[in-house]
Amino acid sequence: MGLYSALTVRARAGADVEITVVDSRPYMTYQPFLPEAAAGSIEPRHVVVPLRRELTGVRVIQATATGIDHASRTVTATTDWGEKLTLTYDHVVLALGAIPRTLPIPGLADWGLGFKWVEEAIHLRNTVLGRIARAATADAAHRRRLLTFVFVGGGFAGIEAFAETENMARAALRYYPELTPADLRFVMVEAATRILPEMGDEMGGYTLEVLRRRGMEIDLATRLVSCVDGHIVLSDGQEFEADTLVWTAGVRPNPLLAASDLPTGERGHVLTLPTLQVAQADGTVVPGVWAAGDCAQVPDLAAGAGAWCAPSAQHAVRQARLLGRNLAAHLRGRPLRSYRHRNLGTVASLGLHQGVAQVMGIKLRGWPAWFMHRTYHMAQIPSLNRKARVVLDWTTALFFRRDLVSMGRLHEPRRAFREAADGDAART
Repeated sequence: MGLYSALTVRARAGADVEITVVDSRPYMTYQPFLPEAAAGSIEPRHVVVPLRRELTGVRVIQATATGIDHASRTVTATTDWGEKLTLTYDHVVLALGAIPRTLPIPGLADWGLGFKWVEEAIHLRNTVLGRIARAATADAAHRRRLLTFVFVGGGFAGIEAFAETENMARAALRYYPELTPADLRFVMVEAATRILPEMGDEMGGYTLEVLRRRGMEIDLATRLVSCVDGHIVLSDGQEFEADTLVWTAGVRPNPLLAASDLPTGERGHVLTLPTLQVAQADGTVVPGVWAAGDCAQVPDLAAGAGAWCAPSAQHAVRQARLLGRNLAAHLRGRPLRSYRHRNLGTVASLGLHQGVAQVMGIKLRGWPAWFMHRTYHMAQIPSLNRKARVVLDWTTALFFRRDLVSMGRLHEPRRAFREAADGDAART
């Protein structure tokens, strides 16, 4: 969200300010498109927005923020090369987002895959296609393990990744006559009693029906108990083997906040006023600190007193833009605006030409919902360059089948060279 805020401040007060963006990655990931990137519907490079290309006139530092000392107005950071940096500021914008919320489940740290960054989406794609290729020549027992894919967490990210990946896997089988759709096993584990709770019981129930009709297993009111060495144990008593486990069961605030001297709430977020200024619990403004997105607890004025904005992309993007406008207004001594946004609705993709949507009270299913999902997120992804590339990907897909090539060796780029070098050494 820092990209949106920086773009807005630059546009409204660029001549009067010096802007620095600190990020461990040289790009912003547009996360709603990750499921389609994992499924091969969008080129992964097109779901990220290069910071240096878009933020001309802004200093971009590729480093990980390691500390915030607001008392001295400094941020400490470390580059990938181990260089320590200390940056001073007059105003600091917290757009840290969130990190996966994991649990101390045996085997999870060693066996689980995340799904928050583009590299994780690429890895999931390569993993699924690689498992299918191996299964084509495996015995029955090994084939069953290779083709069992477990997803934990039935929110938007989990359901979209689950549905899009299954859709891709089913499409890939046309190139493997040794395999049939019945060989695939996709399992969703959700601790709650429903999926997609943000969409309500009706649309969540419809989604459940659609996915189960495709042969996908969804275990509600069920927890992952253990996954040591790929042996899956669920709280309902099920035990089976799986080579792939994807964890999408929620997020938590970036731990950098807890290590700072900034005030945080019970759940670890910084508290903000509707103007997106960070404040103490009693409402006293902390001068020079602003926050938006998943790291902030922002009052939801449209929902009434005591309500907080949900950690969604819809809120985060709008908060980031308003934050930029308010910061520019503050620098010029102008009044600040409060964040008030009535939810326009929710959209979710369930694979190619399938989706669910609830937009301004209208409920859509199937192709119309899928089209609405694409239209909304195409409009929201930053920069004309990325919009054009994503639309080109979709247009190409109308005439050609999606690319289903696994490039698993990307994760071991030196393997072939190392094997050649080891062979030459053995011969000498």
